[in-house]
Amino acid sequence: MIPSGLKHSISYLLKILLPFFLCGGILYWMYRDFDFSRIEHVLWHEMNWTWMLLSFPFGILAQTFRGWRWRQTLEPVDEHPRLSTLVNSVFLSYALSLVIPRVGEFARCAVLKRKENVSFAKALGTVVTERAIDSLLVLLIAAGVFLWQIPIFTSFFSRTGTTLDSFLTRFSLTGYLVTAICAAAVAVMLYFLLRRLAIYDKVRTTITGIWQGISSLKNVKNKPLFIFFTLAIWLSYFLHYYLTFFCFEATSSLGLSAALVTFIVGSIAVIVPTPNGAGPWHFAVKTMLILYGIADTDALYFVLIVHTVQTLLVVALGVLASVSLSWNFRHSTK
Repeated sequence: MIPSGLKHSISYLLKILLPFFLCGGILYWMYRDFDFSRIEHVLWHEMNWTWMLLSFPFGILAQTFRGWRWRQTLEPVDEHPRLSTLVNSVFLSYALSLVIPRVGEFARCAVLKRKENVSFAKALGTVVTERAIDSLLVLLIAAGVFLWQIPIFTSFFSRTGTTLDSFLTRFSLTGYLVTAICAAAVAVMLYFLLRRLAIYDKVRTTITGIWQGISSLKNVKNKPLFIFFTLAIWLSYFLHYYLTFFCFEATSSLGLSAALVTFIVGSIAVIVPTPNGAGPWHFAVKTMLILYGIADTDALYFVLIVHTVQTLLVVALGVLASVSLSWNFRHSTK
């Protein structure tokens, strides 16, 4: 029989390593025959960096709005942390999630506990509420975009003489396998999440705090402002993504509809627990770009460069947030 301590360590190690193996496996399959020697040429001679730089403020704004909205959900449970701490904790949470997927949600609550003495359970409850609202909004947008794009898909299939059946037959066995692995990874993530919630069930005070955080939404003072922040978060995410279309000649001619479809599909793909959605996001967005007529190689360049650059932005924000939080903590202590 495996000792409980060793079993816990193995379980913890697997939760860290499996997302990286999943991410690496998908990326290897996608780029196994890719010519990486042209990346440098594309970066410095074919790519328009102006649009990439213009997209950065929206990536920063999306996380900033999230911090501002978080303050609204914490006020009804009588928690009033500094706005700078809230925003920096959000920046740091996204960076930490690159190391261990989904750990950022717990990390930003821990930051508030340490820096502002905010109840961890209450903070976690508000995070659960925020995520539920974001998920509902994404589903609503996805349904709307799908209904909006039905005529476009029909036109595409009729003009090219392609049917859905023939499109699916071109979806390789490996593609189906990757999709199945992603679905299995989501199931594993839900399993560990339910186990973690079961631990909280053993502590009544913690559950009470979480419930207070979840129910804080009904007591938000300025609901129109909360709605504005929620819409602004996702509009900023979309613009952060959409502006990168103009960085490349192949995608610059795609319209708003293609951007919305690929954005929503990519947003759903990042549910799979990998660092910053790497792997599933590449696979999903690349597949949709091909559906819109983008060449396979151009689609691979797009998803690789865009995801890498935006991930580096997340890392930079996390580093700056860590420095800022440490500086503010030392200053307040003095």
